[in-house]
Amino acid sequence: MTRGPKPKPNAVRRNKHEHAQELEAVAQPGREMPRGLGITTAGGKRFWLTWSRAPQTQSWSETDWTELEITTRLVDEFYRGELKFASEIRMRVAKWGATTEDRARLRMKLDVESEETPEQVDPDLSVSDIDEELFKLLNGT
Repeated sequence: MTRGPKPKPNAVRRNKHEHAQELEAVAQPGREMPRGLGITTAGGKRFWLTWSRAPQTQSWSETDWTELEITTRLVDEFYRGELKFASEIRMRVAKWGATTEDRARLRMKLDVESEETPEQVDPDLSVSDIDEELFKLLNGT
């Protein structure tokens, strides 16, 4: 004999969240970075390119894109040596689901089976440029 009530014949999960998102992990076409932003560092340009093509942008409105512009300016300043913006940048990208933990908290699931490797759009954004900027930033030169 088992303890407790008999389970319902048609059990339904009750912990499913009604606002949970399931996104295809396919790179979006993205948006061109507005020229008026004045982003000069390779790190800032790469940040815009990465986030403008992220799967999360499928459902973004104009206010979300404005937040990306503001955050990209902060990232550009960070790569210029303003390290005080690091925590602000981290808080902002967490709200978009930057890491696996952030996406779990936001109940956001990426369908990794359909994941494609995005092509590099801008040949000026090499990894060595970003590494060089970080080296200068960390060495104070």
